[in-house]
Amino acid sequence: MYLSLQDCIDMSDLTEEEILAIAEHEHLPELLAVELGSYLEHLPGGEKRIKRMIQDDIKNAQANKDHKHAALLKRVLKHYLEHHAAAVN
Repeated sequence: MYLSLQDCIDMSDLTEEEILAIAEHEHLPELLAVELGSYLEHLPGGEKRIKRMIQDDIKNAQANKDHKHAALLKRVLKHYLEHHAAAVN
């Protein structure tokens, strides 16, 4: 039996959009971003690091005048903060 990319995402405790934000920030393929995100989710301070990655992506999109992408990332950040309490503070 093989695991699909979606199987890996489902086991990561992150959404696909959150994984894509990590991939964007770290310039990684999606599968490696799943691994990194899952790893960070289980580290002390890891959720805050993911929050900062998404915030950095938002700032980068705004700097590039990509308002549509910035708005998408803001929704990703809102969802992330709603579901990952350790990232809030």
